[in-house]
Amino acid sequence: MTISDDALLAEQIAYYRARAFEYDRVYAERAGLRELMSEFDGLPIAGDVLELACGTGQWTGAPAARARSVTAVDSAPEVLGIARERAGSPNVEFVRADVFARRPELRRDTVFFAFWLSHVPASRLGEFWETVAAALAPHGRAVFVAEGAEHALEGVTSEVRSLDDGRGYRIVKIYHEPSALTGELAALGWSADVGQLGDFIVGVAEPPTPR
Repeated sequence: MTISDDALLAEQIAYYRARAFEYDRVYAERAGLRELMSEFDGLPIAGDVLELACGTGQWTGAPAARARSVTAVDSAPEVLGIARERAGSPNVEFVRADVFARRPELRRDTVFFAFWLSHVPASRLGEFWETVAAALAPHGRAVFVAEGAEHALEGVTSEVRSLDDGRGYRIVKIYHEPSALTGELAALGWSADVGQLGDFIVGVAEPPTPR
């Protein structure tokens, strides 16, 4: 049976709501993630920042330490509660919102997202990058980190994830390869520099102009 993108995204949200109190374990277990976070200072994040799909706020503190302000968005109230407790910074605002539906009232200098891109269905990729472009101020940039494609299976666009209690949820999972993603962004009018860093990809992208 084929599941629609809307149904898949709804199940994906349900999974991350249910997984909120298990999510942070991966950061303790994967040394590669800690190494990736240590490279954060090299990313061009500044000014007013919009963080999409902030999750439990593992990444939120890093841009908050150098940005004028951070607006961190997620659709799951459970992870937002954890993120608020973790942040401890007066320049961070947390907002519950659907990343696909949100159209920010204010434009930011940086739109940042970590480990979100693989959860965007292929059919929504153009729409997602339009949303990012609409959120950027003139001369603004999108900065992102994501999982690499080394272990991806060709043609697989979703997978089942299980919780500690055995419940399983199907989520969107599309692994991107740097050169292919750079090409996809170019086709959408973006100028992007996407590279490999260990098991992960790191990208900086500038939107089409004029916008």
